[in-house]
Amino acid sequence: MLKWMIAAAALVAVPAVASAQDAEAGKGVFGKCRACHAVGAGAKNMVGPQLNGIVGRKAASVEGFAYSEPMKASGKTWDDATLDAYIANPKEYIPGNKMVFVGVKDETDRKNLIAFLKTNQ
Repeated sequence: MLKWMIAAAALVAVPAVASAQDAEAGKGVFGKCRACHAVGAGAKNMVGPQLNGIVGRKAASVEGFAYSEPMKASGKTWDDATLDAYIANPKEYIPGNKMVFVGVKDETDRKNLIAFLKTNQ
């Protein structure tokens, strides 16, 4: 019994794994996106659609933006996994889409960027 209590206490004392996303760092990563996308109060479509509320939104659903046919036909809903895959390599994830950006290769940067996007829901 004592072994179990010690083991349980050790689990409680272990800090959370360093996998938490950092929205503030993601704001910096968003600098790579800012030329084509806007977020925040008053965000409007630019070269790319505005990204407010992207998490949970169906792809190609921002009113007033002219999406590519492949994006319209993708059937995607943006969540952490789909955003991560798309941001990593947009041309590979949805072939034929209009986004010319090569992607964010660093996994931590992508996760932080997604955390930042979530602050603009």
